[in-house]
Amino acid sequence: MEEERGRGEKVKKERRVREKVARSAWTPSVWAISAVSEKGSVKALKMMRRELSSLFILTPSSTEMFVENVLTEVKGKAALVATDRTGSITLQRLLPLSSPQQVGEVLAELGGESGSEFKAVSCDRCGGHVVESAVRQMSRWMESSQKESSPPTEEEGEESCGLLEAQVLSFSQVVRDNTAEFIRHVHGSHVVRTLLHVLGGCLGPPRTETRPGGKERSIPPQLTDFEIPTSFWYELKDLTETLMENINLSVTDAVASAVFQTMLTVCHRKRPKLCKQLLRRIMEYLTSRSAAPGVSPLLVFLKDQASSHLIETIIQLSHKPLLRGLYKNHLKGQLVDLALHPIANFPIQRLTAASAKYKLFLRIFDELVQGVEAILAAGHMGVIVQLAESCAESEERQDEMMQCLLNAFHCAEPGSRHVACLPLFMSLLTYEVYYHSDTAEGNISTEIPLTSICYHGSRLVQALAKFKERSLLLSSLRTLSPSDLLSMATDPAGSHVLQALITTSSDKGRGKILKRLEGQYVQMACSRLGSRVLEAVWNSSSVGQRQSIAQELVPSESQLRSDQFARHVWAKFALSHFAHRRAHWQEIQTGESKKRKLFSDILE
Repeated sequence: MEEERGRGEKVKKERRVREKVARSAWTPSVWAISAVSEKGSVKALKMMRRELSSLFILTPSSTEMFVENVLTEVKGKAALVATDRTGSITLQRLLPLSSPQQVGEVLAELGGESGSEFKAVSCDRCGGHVVESAVRQMSRWMESSQKESSPPTEEEGEESCGLLEAQVLSFSQVVRDNTAEFIRHVHGSHVVRTLLHVLGGCLGPPRTETRPGGKERSIPPQLTDFEIPTSFWYELKDLTETLMENINLSVTDAVASAVFQTMLTVCHRKRPKLCKQLLRRIMEYLTSRSAAPGVSPLLVFLKDQASSHLIETIIQLSHKPLLRGLYKNHLKGQLVDLALHPIANFPIQRLTAASAKYKLFLRIFDELVQGVEAILAAGHMGVIVQLAESCAESEERQDEMMQCLLNAFHCAEPGSRHVACLPLFMSLLTYEVYYHSDTAEGNISTEIPLTSICYHGSRLVQALAKFKERSLLLSSLRTLSPSDLLSMATDPAGSHVLQALITTSSDKGRGKILKRLEGQYVQMACSRLGSRVLEAVWNSSSVGQRQSIAQELVPSESQLRSDQFARHVWAKFALSHFAHRRAHWQEIQTGESKKRKLFSDILE
């Protein structure tokens, strides 16, 4: 009864909130603006932010009423609210709910009569986020025009977004008039980067939704394309031209360098011809700077923290002639030295990746392979991993790469050491270090438990697993004990290796590995990582192999059904069917196997 009474009170409270927000007389923004304008406590504004969350349970008409009330109170105080921390967050949440006309009005007030106020607000740590959020709403201009009275006309769409479009163009003009100040400013530069995306017609997720500490920080954001007005097409060209007049800042200032990287990325996606021109002009600038006699100035820029990031982007976006000229005129004979440098090794990784589609890769490989041991000793494993990945992609120099790694990890000679290659590659340790031997000779115990699997070692083996010839890796895998295989399956880095090697094997080779895994399936199923590997193995296995796995799992039904990970394995493998209706289970599995084989034949 008490629980029901509590739920009833909660429902009544939510209803009261909706009624208060729906009333046009109720404007919580009054409290908020007064709190900010009087420089007093932000308690009232925080209250408004809490109430703003209730918008998600309101009807569209109530939401429009609420937004209109708040923006009415903001008029005359927009800059003050935008530069307040709590006010900034509130406006950022309101603007996506506002109409383009309302957003345009907010921008107009932030910029002032001539747009001269844009600079101060954009370069503020809080105000910059508001300007970004407002500019981003331009992505809804086509969507807004389609919501007008049916059938919508082009003129009506232009009228509804005319103010916002004009304000974005006005802001872009201010950026062009103050380019150097904007692109060097830690906050203003982010607004310029958002402006470039909007003028180009592609947007990533808002900065407020990023997770700085997340694993995905190195992954480029997913961009979404949208229609833009014709005026933006020309404005982007003008803005890039103005930025190019300040190209010197791109190599001396890390913040400005990021703006140029965004410019190139947007143009590469939306204006390929313009991007080629920009790439050529930037390379001409970088290679024309003065340096020591006989030394390319590009070698200096490659070793600089700010300019190296720009060069990485240039390499990633370059077309074949530019890459070929870059190597021939500036980098030939210097790759190993650059790969050993703590900063320059990253552009070399990008060059190795970009060249995989061309014959240029053969020359780059032949040069880098000479310094593999030195690069390993320097700890720049990204270079080695990328070299292996490019060999897999290009299907070139794979035998040479494998032999080079065997030599580097001291397991090439005698031939009996070949079977130890997998643990060595995964741990990135030489034979002597891994097996605790001071010399290369003598009897060494190879019964060392598999304990150290590192991230780059995992990526290296995953790349090698894509080679045409994988017999050395598979032979080494089959020598590992069942406990070592279980350690691999439940390790964050090792699980990816085991999955790659098993799923890419032939049915016969997979059967040999699964034979070694017998007795470990229950523990794998009860592991977060092991269950994922087991599912991948199941999907690539034959009906007979699936039956062997199921026979081992079914006796542990109670354990599997009660485990948070294994219960999904039980359901996906249809083990209840296997236990009680085996003939039906086998019929279903055979049908799935035939389907999978048919599709794989079509794809091949």
